[in-house]
Amino acid sequence: MLRLDHLALRQGDFTLTADWSLAPGARLALIGPSGAGKSTLLAGIAGFLPPERGRILWQEDDITPIAPGKRPVAMLFQDGNLFPHLSIERNVGLGLRPDLRLSGAERDRVCAALARVGLEGLADRKPGNLSGGQQSRAALARVLVMNRPLLLLDEPFAALGPAMRAEMLDLVAEMAGETGTTLIMVSHDPGDAQRIAGLTSVVAEGRAAAPVETGALFANPTEALRDYLG
Repeated sequence: MLRLDHLALRQGDFTLTADWSLAPGARLALIGPSGAGKSTLLAGIAGFLPPERGRILWQEDDITPIAPGKRPVAMLFQDGNLFPHLSIERNVGLGLRPDLRLSGAERDRVCAALARVGLEGLADRKPGNLSGGQQSRAALARVLVMNRPLLLLDEPFAALGPAMRAEMLDLVAEMAGETGTTLIMVSHDPGDAQRIAGLTSVVAEGRAAAPVETGALFANPTEALRDYLG
């Protein structure tokens, strides 16, 4: 279980608060206006932004002081974060070993991950030789080999067209279901939340509200969600 215990994150003059928990295997969408703090919350959970106060707990262990790379967290960023000079195989391998000194078993894991996301046979290509959707799949494969129980998505598919974005979201949901991964994703599109997230937190006015069931929330929106939807 992920628990945000009276958490407060500050960036300049802006402060975001959150005080709630999320069950293992849950899929949560963070939705709200631009600048409301959705990415700030992900940065705090991932360890890139130290809290001003409060704690972040995973399975009742306090991970607040733990460095990002040591947390049970994998994160997909908006740009995919692929290195253009490395092959797709080596980009994915970075999820296992930053020095890329992979064992035979680790290379097998990379190949299996590429096959799982539909990139079998493309391991030697550079990111610039792939389509936008294929680059997103490569970034997802790197997350897959990391095998972390908590996956954060900071709109990694925002640049894709609607059909491709829906396909990638379905693939993420399928993979999360297979592994029991807890998923938190930032989205500006209510359709994305309704597509794969059983729970939604509205982030507005400096607060990430406690998660509620997505269908019920959109059927009877809170005032903050109504303001966002217009």
